[in-house]
Amino acid sequence: MSVIQPPQRPLQQFFRSGPMPCPYLPGRVERKLFTRLIGPYATEVNSTLSRAGFRRSHDIVYRPVCPNCQACVPVRVPVAEFVPSRSQRRVLKLNGGVTLTERPAYATSEQYRLFSLYQNSRHGDSDMARMAMGDFAAMVDEGRADTSLLEARDDRGQLVGCMLTDRLSDGYSAVYSFYDAAQDRRSLGTFMILGLIERARLAGMPYVYLGYWIAHSRKMAYKAKFHPLQCLGEDGWRTADIPADE
Repeated sequence: MSVIQPPQRPLQQFFRSGPMPCPYLPGRVERKLFTRLIGPYATEVNSTLSRAGFRRSHDIVYRPVCPNCQACVPVRVPVAEFVPSRSQRRVLKLNGGVTLTERPAYATSEQYRLFSLYQNSRHGDSDMARMAMGDFAAMVDEGRADTSLLEARDDRGQLVGCMLTDRLSDGYSAVYSFYDAAQDRRSLGTFMILGLIERARLAGMPYVYLGYWIAHSRKMAYKAKFHPLQCLGEDGWRTADIPADE
């Protein structure tokens, strides 16, 4: 009989941020509960906290704990029940020549150029628009938890989109995506989410986590287009009562 005790998993420490202006709803205050995602248990912790409504950014996993506000609703797509809407089928057809390829989570200068163009076009007044190559590399490299990059390339081999994803124990998490904003009519953001849902289906994974849906935020409202959508509330994960996209 061995007398050597197995190593004990360290306690996960959580912290609460100070109040800051909400980046999504004007006039509201944001606070977050967060923890660091480091060490050999990072992937397991990321999976557990994602099911509890947390979201990853760099090596931080967080969840809003804003005073007097519950506008940020964690949402996920149940893969087996998902059927693309008519407009989503048009997106798939429109991007028939675009391929999605999984890459290791290492930042490249090609990705950074596309990221910079996207930020300057869509979020020119944000902190992300001022990120240098080193900042972008940190966003990709830090906090890895079975993380990869999905690259979208057109039929000429041109990089037109990229999505940072985490593989969880019960699905995939779409951490962050960016794309060629000059090709708006192709809906490349939607195309990459549809590709991730199909990837989960082929892998036998039940869910794709999309982060937070915020009904009155234009930046976040698009997530309601993926039906059926589950949301996390006091009674656990339930199908969201959101009108379907046609």
